[in-house]
Amino acid sequence: MLNGSNFKVWKDSVEIVLDCMDLNIALREEKPTSTLENLNEVKIEKWERSNRMSIMIMKCSISEAFRDSITEDKNAKQFLKDVKKFFTKNEKAAASSLLSKLVSMRYKSKGNIREYIIQMSHLASKLKALKLELFEDLLVHFILISLPAHFGQFKVSYNTLKDTWSLSELISHRVQEEEWLQQDKTESAHMASSSQYKRKRDTTVDAPSQQKKAKKQD
Repeated sequence: MLNGSNFKVWKDSVEIVLDCMDLNIALREEKPTSTLENLNEVKIEKWERSNRMSIMIMKCSISEAFRDSITEDKNAKQFLKDVKKFFTKNEKAAASSLLSKLVSMRYKSKGNIREYIIQMSHLASKLKALKLELFEDLLVHFILISLPAHFGQFKVSYNTLKDTWSLSELISHRVQEEEWLQQDKTESAHMASSSQYKRKRDTTVDAPSQQKKAKKQD
């Protein structure tokens, strides 16, 4: 579905569908003409069907919010050009909006860190589709900057490395560190619980002896 920021992907998909359905002749060729010497009735009928079905399929795959804004043309090839012209104007605004969202994203320490990184990567993919590509190492820096203060040691560890990480390596290291932290918390909680239980047990065991001492003193 054409939504305003995916024209290239939409166009490729539409062309594949029309090609598989053998309906793309109207996008590839001009309407044939018929003369007394050369009757092209069959070709004309095939072209007109291709033209009609192509326009119908393209219109159905355009979001209703944009459909009425596009000039309706009876020629499929011209209709596709009009769609491209309309959405090319919006590509810069879409790219600016996506880039602003990417730069302003901040991890709130809620949810899965892997999903958060993948979400930022998805925004970068959308920018690439709009011909604004971010190199992977730059995207890694954006992600690290967006992490809160308690990730400071993790950032320092990355900055002291000679090599850069790929996105998959960043996810792997971050998830591994989270697992270690979770394990430490579990062990600490277990030790605290064991210590509390031991103190409680010692208090219970010592109670009778304390009572005996009190009676002797009486």
